[in-house]
Amino acid sequence: MIAFLKGRLVHRDPTHVVIDVNGVGYLVHISLQTFSDIKEQENIMLHTHLAIREDAHVLFGFSAESEKRLFQQLISVNGVGPSTAVVMLSYMNSQELKSAIVREDAAALQSIKGIGGKTAQRVIIELRDKLKKENWEESQPTISSGPHNTLRKEALSALLVLGLPKATAEKSVDAVLKKSGNTITLENLVKQALKNA
Repeated sequence: MIAFLKGRLVHRDPTHVVIDVNGVGYLVHISLQTFSDIKEQENIMLHTHLAIREDAHVLFGFSAESEKRLFQQLISVNGVGPSTAVVMLSYMNSQELKSAIVREDAAALQSIKGIGGKTAQRVIIELRDKLKKENWEESQPTISSGPHNTLRKEALSALLVLGLPKATAEKSVDAVLKKSGNTITLENLVKQALKNA
């Protein structure tokens, strides 16, 4: 509902900030990670997540889109609420937390206040594969950067419509892109990918 807030920082605390957006003061809960990122900035932009409970609407803010995404993945796990997710992101930065989940390091997760053995296991079981896939995609810069990515997406959707299985289509498109770089047109990419499949 509220994707981000951009305004003047009027109050800053390790657990929350107040942002003045055109005369309206928003109280936003933050992690220590975000707290250290915003330092003494006067004008800030935070990516936000609105948690709606029976008794309150609570805004959570993040200095980086990646931290917000990880927060949303954490709260998708049964037993991890928004407050717990913020605590987790305060104990470790996003990279450390992702790494602990991917390595299946339950002990590291249990060192976080409020995370017991069962919750740590649930977080690992539900998120490790998603995070492994994300890390893999992030480490493939040629495929996922800029206009290349749009070209790849369009070619994939065309191939799927043409009846190619998703895995085959991805493999084929990536092979053609690797060979041809940015010089290929969508039409040729689809044709060559079909030949390779």
